[in-house]
Amino acid sequence: MAMGRVLRNRTAGVFLAAVVVSGFGSSAMRLAAGIWVKSLTGSAALAALALFAVWLPVLCGPLLGAVADRLPRKPLLVGTNVVLAVLMAALALVGAEGRVWLLFAVLVLYGGLSVLMDSAESAVVAGAVPAALLGDFNGLRMMANEGMKLVAPLTGAGLYARFGGGAVALLDAVSFTLAAGLYALLRVRRTARPAPMGSGGWTAGMRQLWGSPVLRPLVLAASATMLCAGLNGATLYAVVDTLGHSPAYAGVLSVAQGLGSVTVGLFAGALMRRLPGRVFGAAGIAVFGFAVGLRAVPSDAVALAACALIGVGLPCVLIAALTAVQRETPDAVLGRTAATADTLIMSPNAVALGIGAGLVARVDVTVLLPLVGAGAALTAAFLLAAGRRERMVPGGPAVSAEA
Repeated sequence: MAMGRVLRNRTAGVFLAAVVVSGFGSSAMRLAAGIWVKSLTGSAALAALALFAVWLPVLCGPLLGAVADRLPRKPLLVGTNVVLAVLMAALALVGAEGRVWLLFAVLVLYGGLSVLMDSAESAVVAGAVPAALLGDFNGLRMMANEGMKLVAPLTGAGLYARFGGGAVALLDAVSFTLAAGLYALLRVRRTARPAPMGSGGWTAGMRQLWGSPVLRPLVLAASATMLCAGLNGATLYAVVDTLGHSPAYAGVLSVAQGLGSVTVGLFAGALMRRLPGRVFGAAGIAVFGFAVGLRAVPSDAVALAACALIGVGLPCVLIAALTAVQRETPDAVLGRTAATADTLIMSPNAVALGIGAGLVARVDVTVLLPLVGAGAALTAAFLLAAGRRERMVPGGPAVSAEA
């Protein structure tokens, strides 16, 4: 079984363990940071900026990816986690409103180092996991991340309520310390030293993405899908109001979505061996679009089913794009390419959340959600039509001709 082969791969097993350990603390902290800022300042606007502070460094992805391409990957992963552990421990010093600046500074640094680490991780995975198993590995990685999102935020909120934000920061520090130890156990393939920065520069990742007939449509489709996801996410509390529940019911809908994502993570690799990457991604986008439109129906059962389907459909194009980047990109520019792809894919989500907040105030969700779903359906059609040719990989699907 492919999943068993992935888990029997020592590097893959250690890497997944590190993802689980560090992901638990990170997910707990992302929720607690906003609560912490709100309690220190009383400002809901500043609390919202806490999450934005973590996302802001994604915009610098190509530059940070260039740094990842210039450093030995294993020491970079270990050192980054150690620095993150120190930063999280420093957050325990935040105890008064006058020191909120320290919290925001650490959150921005945390976001930047996370982008740097993600770039190095992509290169490590591509060098350690066989190409035919990359889909399985990325699916399991998605499952691990989403699984942590189901339990970690509740843990972080409970820990914050009982002991305060410092306790959550220390939990995160411990998780990053353990992750650093796990990364130190990795056996990383030695690669040739990349060419000097001037020969490729930080734009090399963009050129790699744009010049590839496989990567370009996948990354563009993933970017458009995350734009739709941001608009959909902005409607969450409006949907809860339509259902007649208190805001806390949003947590129930989020759990349903998380369960869907965990499920698709288990089967992503098997599906990607039977389908070309762009077909797998387009099918997921279509399911996502259908489910978004379905959320306009004012029914608890329908809303829960729709959220579960969103959880199933949304990760597909992300897994497909990440796997394609790892398969198609030369090692020397893999960090820059992965970070650039992450910037292009994730930035629209943050922008759409702000746009969606304004739209929700002016457009009824029973109109807005079907429109967003239709936009996702058009994105799926674009992806099917735009892919030209997929290169055969060992154990992968047959080469598909131009669509």
